[in-house]
Amino acid sequence: MKVYRASRFCLVLAALATPVVAHAQAFGLNEIGTCAVGRGFAVTGAPCQDASSIYWNPAATNEGAKGFSLLAGAAAINVTGSFTRDSVLSRDYADIPQAIVPHIFLNYNTAGRMAFGAGLYVPYGLTSQWKPDFAGRFTAMKAELKTFYVQPNVSFRVNSKWSIGGGPTFGHSSVDLIKSLDLSEQQASATVSFKQLGIARRTEFGQAELKGTGTTVGFNVGVFGKLSEQWTMGARYLSKMIFDYSGATANFTPTATGLTLAAGNPLSLPAGTPVDALVAPQFASGALLSSQSVSTRIVHPDQFQLGFGYKYKPNLLVSFDYAWVGYRKFKQIDLNFEHTSLNQSLFEDYQNSSSIRLGLERSWKAGWKARAGFAAVASAAPDVSVSALLPEQDRSYFNFGGALPTWHGVTLDLAYANVRTGGKRGRIEDRSVRTQTADQLNGGVYRLGANVFSLSLKSSY
Repeated sequence: MKVYRASRFCLVLAALATPVVAHAQAFGLNEIGTCAVGRGFAVTGAPCQDASSIYWNPAATNEGAKGFSLLAGAAAINVTGSFTRDSVLSRDYADIPQAIVPHIFLNYNTAGRMAFGAGLYVPYGLTSQWKPDFAGRFTAMKAELKTFYVQPNVSFRVNSKWSIGGGPTFGHSSVDLIKSLDLSEQQASATVSFKQLGIARRTEFGQAELKGTGTTVGFNVGVFGKLSEQWTMGARYLSKMIFDYSGATANFTPTATGLTLAAGNPLSLPAGTPVDALVAPQFASGALLSSQSVSTRIVHPDQFQLGFGYKYKPNLLVSFDYAWVGYRKFKQIDLNFEHTSLNQSLFEDYQNSSSIRLGLERSWKAGWKARAGFAAVASAAPDVSVSALLPEQDRSYFNFGGALPTWHGVTLDLAYANVRTGGKRGRIEDRSVRTQTADQLNGGVYRLGANVFSLSLKSSY
């Protein structure tokens, strides 16, 4: 028996474009440098006094004292999520493991007009996972995207007030995606579906897993200026990065159903014929559900951020930033399998996303600092694209942090962010055609939350 259109597995690849990282815009990550986390990410116009400016504003790295500045740390991200179905009012819970997001920066300020540095950071990524009995596992059970950028940087002071800076970004991305396969959606023959054979909806007969890597190049540039003794401003632009996962592989694993055919079935097969025996040939080498190559292109979108800083007092800094991310590029993603009958186009129709960010920092002479921040983020996903891959919704951040001088000139930065959402209706169904609407597909409410803990060590010498 041939299984026609055996996999809507293709939709797993949508997770590349819509991974579940609930605390950020779509799949963007802001947890780059602990100072930035503590100040609500409002640091482009009022930079942190550390090397993380290589990312947040490449022009501001020649601020501060002469010499080397090193910053290294990580953020621990704990995401909680659930989906409550309308039909049975049952609640499914996400099973998302804790994610550790690293960052490391080194900068050298000549104390003249130039500064040189390099950084490794993670501006995009995901951790998404649902429990094995989740009704939406046929859209996505697990989606993991790991992307990091390496950026050399040069900053040049144009005059006493203005600086420019930037550098190329070298990106590497890897994916690991898993979803379940629904037998009821498959064809047992050219004229008979498994649904017609009495197979219930959401009967799992296999799982599909995709793994692949990609590399590409982009750039990050910025400008920083001192408008007065009290006011500063800055802007940065991080280019889009197009990752080509041309060397990815798709592996299919059968799941035993234990089902048998009833007497008088449309296939005229004997009663008691094992359903698993009917589909087993499709997992054989060279068959439709055998291991095979797959390719797609996924854009990590461009970013723009504009910010201002105001020294209310010599020891009190207030900052405000506006951030924009170009998610509108996620209109359609084309997936190309070795078995071309599995090829599919995914319809996401994302919108560009904006956020406002507010920060506050209080300093003491001994080097101690206290920080607070707030950010409000607009969802990038339209109502019809809120799914198990990414239950994207408007969110707000409440951030706190501080800096503690320790030993031998080393400072410990600590920060915490609490992320809150109001819940949003979404779907656990595949969106097979663009004309389908949210009212037709959405069948419940997703709720998300996150707690983020960030720690960094920084030293100047």
